[in-house]
Amino acid sequence: MTNLSNTTGTWTIDPTHTTIGFSARHAMVAKVRGNFGEFSGTFTLDGDNPAASAAELTAMTASIDTRNPDRDGHLKSADFLDVESFPTLTFTSTSVSGTGDSFVVTGDLTIHGVTKSVPVTFELLGVSTDPWGGIRIGFEGSTEISRKDFGLVWNTALETGGVLVGDTVKINLDVEAIKS
Repeated sequence: MTNLSNTTGTWTIDPTHTTIGFSARHAMVAKVRGNFGEFSGTFTLDGDNPAASAAELTAMTASIDTRNPDRDGHLKSADFLDVESFPTLTFTSTSVSGTGDSFVVTGDLTIHGVTKSVPVTFELLGVSTDPWGGIRIGFEGSTEISRKDFGLVWNTALETGGVLVGDTVKINLDVEAIKS
């Protein structure tokens, strides 16, 4: 278990060592995985009183990448993220709870102009000093959302039953940040 007093401070997410990823069912049989390549975020931690901590994240929706240009183009269109009208998705924490190395950060997630409260479970992986003297912290986090709750309702029926795109989107966060 990490000494939480060592986590106190303001941290800036390192985008070169962080992944904001997601997965959703495709054709009822497989998962499509992707991530957002452009994002920024900061968080302030209070190791002595985790409830006083706060976080915010902004991702550029046009940076979505599923390793398939045609699918990415469809996800960027008005059928899904509508990146022209909604260039960002954001998360702003409203509460933090937990003890030890496990935390739940609840916050307002805004996608496609719709804001919903979402709990994200995080595990603190550790704090270390890099070779250049920077202090780094690592977290893994995850949550699930209903894309329909955010107005992302496009779909098409399959001949064999079911739909092309599942409603549940799993969000996975692998975060490394540098102390400011």
